[in-house]
Amino acid sequence: MPSVWLERRQTVAGRTRYIVKYRLGGRESSHRYAGSFATRREALARRSWVAGELAVMRVPSISSLEVEPTRSPTVAEACERWRAARVDVAEATRVLHRVALGRVLPILGDLRLNELAVDDVNGLVVELTRTGRKRETIRKSVKYLAAVLEESGIEPNPARDKRVRLPHEESVELEPPTSEHVEAVIRLLPPAYRLPLLWLDWSGARVASVETLLVGDYDELAKRVRLRASTTKTRAALWVELPDSLAETIEATLVPRDDRDAAAPLFPGVSADRLRTAIARACKAAGVPVFSPHDLRHRRISLLHRQGRTWAEIGRLVGQRKLSVTADTYTHVLSDGRELDYPTLVSELIRP
Repeated sequence: MPSVWLERRQTVAGRTRYIVKYRLGGRESSHRYAGSFATRREALARRSWVAGELAVMRVPSISSLEVEPTRSPTVAEACERWRAARVDVAEATRVLHRVALGRVLPILGDLRLNELAVDDVNGLVVELTRTGRKRETIRKSVKYLAAVLEESGIEPNPARDKRVRLPHEESVELEPPTSEHVEAVIRLLPPAYRLPLLWLDWSGARVASVETLLVGDYDELAKRVRLRASTTKTRAALWVELPDSLAETIEATLVPRDDRDAAAPLFPGVSADRLRTAIARACKAAGVPVFSPHDLRHRRISLLHRQGRTWAEIGRLVGQRKLSVTADTYTHVLSDGRELDYPTLVSELIRP
């Protein structure tokens, strides 16, 4: 008659294993294997299952009990999960995460986390370098990739390995764009990006603001725009007073007051990525040095310093928490300290 039993064996390392065996008939039947377990409890559970199968006259199918190994997520899946979990950061930082990891995904996105090696991370660095990315840009992408891998429990973390080499780059003093260069570029921008560029130049706000500002953030009576605390890197709300020409242009883009949706974007259809790309293309078309939206923040802070504002005033106006960073990182000697000709640009390019 069918039967099932346990056998106890010692491994070469001296550990005990419990083997479950069974047979379908009497003593003349061959012994069949039903699993090996480190604990007696697990072995008894398997023995009970085999006995139940034999009792209903079924041949135990051990393969049906095998659990499919857990599939390691891809880099793209892990990045998406990590970004969704970062509810602890401001919207501007979330945009930074999306942009930095967006450079990683086309290169490593399809790789599974358990396959990722130091050579793959170095390959990312090489490819980003080949496409003209700067050292600091590459560093941010590797940094946030490392954070994703750490959150996913990947040890050792290939993105933190000392063998990952960033490209050598001589330290170069950043030169904010001149007013002439900015005016040349804005004339070549698609119409949808002209007003956001003027906003960034005047406010010195971070580029993420073009995505996070809402219609409800515009104070028509006081002619100012609010950067909500939830959207700023410092987690402090900030009001930016606008010149009349810029305020009137924003008002002209809005529907009548009674029909306005306060939760609608102030710059519809504009994203940080698209604006950055549009500016770079316009710079090349205009034959001027390529600058980024963030370079306009450097320009604004340098202009405020040149106008005699104190570091405390500048920090308050642009939402900079550490005054030492404002002084050491964002302030530059400008070859041109002229403000843009906002009234002319608005009348010619935005409200002809």
